[in-house]
Amino acid sequence: MADFQQRDPMSPAFWDERFGRGFTPWDRGGVPLALRDFVAANGPLVTLIPGCGSAYELAFLAGAGWDATAIDFSPQAVQAGKRAVGEYAERVVEADFFAWQPARPLQLIYERAFLCAMPRAMWPRVAARWAELLPAGALLAGYFFFDDAVKGPPFGIVREQLDALLRNDFECIADEAVADSIPVFEGKERWMIWRRRTGDKIHRAIT
Repeated sequence: MADFQQRDPMSPAFWDERFGRGFTPWDRGGVPLALRDFVAANGPLVTLIPGCGSAYELAFLAGAGWDATAIDFSPQAVQAGKRAVGEYAERVVEADFFAWQPARPLQLIYERAFLCAMPRAMWPRVAARWAELLPAGALLAGYFFFDDAVKGPPFGIVREQLDALLRNDFECIADEAVADSIPVFEGKERWMIWRRRTGDKIHRAIT
């Protein structure tokens, strides 16, 4: 990694360089088990996958009849995603998560190595955007990376930090161990489902 020129993960060029050179240790090359189980247990949901990378999950969701869109701000990542999803390539979109707007109200945001790709100073903005995009009752579900190493990405979080980020707008309804992690995340991630609070619950949580 020492010869990478791009060092700022907030720049699309950082990810372009890594996708362009095939350095993607966060890419499992398929669909993880907990997501498969989640889809089997739930009806089709209008879904956003931010920071989608190769977007294998997009093809899986679309093939199951879900209205899913995958976005990434890295052109190289978008190209990789379009190649990976075949007939669903038009659902992989180059876009900025903080500016993108859904065509229909979202029912699910799928989290997979998006928060941990962001410098920690960006986390409150990410959490606020999740809350902005998801109406009451909608879900934030996926994999959360827990680690206290200073350097990243991936930038790990501790549970107390995650609770502080989300508790005003979300309630945690599932928190499970992960059995099929890839090496970069092994032993340090949890499958979690957070439900967007109603306005009344948000008020009570704040007060």
